[in-house]
Amino acid sequence: MSDLISRTALVTGASRGIGRAAARALAAAGARVIVHYGSAAKEAESLVAEIRAAGGKADAVGADLGAPDGAHKLAAEVKKLVGERLDILVANAGVATPASIEDQTVAEFDRMFAVNVRAPFFLVQQLLPLLGEGSSIVLLSSLAARASVGLLPAYAATKGAIDTLVKHFAALLGPRGIRVNAVAPGVIDTDMSSFVRSDEGRDYTLSIQALQRIGHPDDIADVIAFLASDAARWVTGDTLQAGGGSKI
Repeated sequence: MSDLISRTALVTGASRGIGRAAARALAAAGARVIVHYGSAAKEAESLVAEIRAAGGKADAVGADLGAPDGAHKLAAEVKKLVGERLDILVANAGVATPASIEDQTVAEFDRMFAVNVRAPFFLVQQLLPLLGEGSSIVLLSSLAARASVGLLPAYAATKGAIDTLVKHFAALLGPRGIRVNAVAPGVIDTDMSSFVRSDEGRDYTLSIQALQRIGHPDDIADVIAFLASDAARWVTGDTLQAGGGSKI
């Protein structure tokens, strides 16, 4: 796959997990990748070095997307790096704090909505001048948006908001030739879902899936790369479920 040559992509939360795998996949397809990180600067720089060593192009940019002006600051830095055009925006950065209804705190609730919903919304707003005909926006949803999976009601609500934004963004930006989609992973072996590394977590995960193996970041990264590519040129306003047949 090399159909992203000469295109530029921003991947938020790209220092690890699904974001890191997505940045690798887009770079392998030929895109120049802007690797965003929140606090993991060393991990982001190591990814940039890895991409460059493989002959690709990459830069790292830090920003706290939980801050009120975090998306605005990130967009400003991206504009300095890419100039007039950004072809791909992957809004992957997210946080999840499992809690029951009784134990959920206001601070944790607000941070999840700030990072998972507010930041993608205002990144799209601030980067619109750079996004044009043929651009692709990919947001990260979750299995939790459509099915109950543990103590994640507030997190699930943020991903339900993403599924709604996808449809509105796609309708509003379609006339500009900009496609907007989301990917909804199931349980993926990342730091956010580290419970899957225990026997109990693995057994639970396999019990809700049709495909009997644990999902990995690359499984989602390939779907993101597809949505970013011309192979998905007639796909917009959709949320692709990528959970190995979870809770079907």
